[in-house]
Amino acid sequence: MDRVIVAFESDKNCQHIKDVLESSGTVSCIVCRSAAEVRRLVQKQHITTVVCGFKLPDDSAESLFHDLPPYCAMLMVASQTQLEFCEQPDIFTLSSPVSKKDLIASVRMLLQMSARIEKFSRPQRSEEEQELITRAKALLMERHGMSEEQAHRLLQKKSMDNGAKLTDTARMVLGEQ
Repeated sequence: MDRVIVAFESDKNCQHIKDVLESSGTVSCIVCRSAAEVRRLVQKQHITTVVCGFKLPDDSAESLFHDLPPYCAMLMVASQTQLEFCEQPDIFTLSSPVSKKDLIASVRMLLQMSARIEKFSRPQRSEEEQELITRAKALLMERHGMSEEQAHRLLQKKSMDNGAKLTDTARMVLGEQ
């Protein structure tokens, strides 16, 4: 069963949205009381969908959205007046009061969309590959007095110039190939 985060300033709204979504049998909900808690749980538990109000006690939904990973979708449920202040086109919105049917359908769509984005996004590097790149950057930094950012950019440029993977370029720099 998919998990979504539900985060609203009002405990009543939080509970109502949670009850509607969980009664559909589609998702289980994790209730958050702050934007900081949402940020932490999205990363820690790899949550792909956040349903929230216009603002939370410690931050606005728009500000929170900018801190979420690219695979994470946000559904903002708020009054039409509040939604008109939302300037971020990538936040999905529903005007309250919202019907159960529309809420459930919207969350299902966002879950499907997030799964598709994740499926086609670039795979993550293994710890071994990341360590290889880190060692190559360290060597470049030591030999040429570069910053980490400069060393990383140099590795990227050499990779692009040679049509090679970043890990293969790191191996070349380290003399392991």
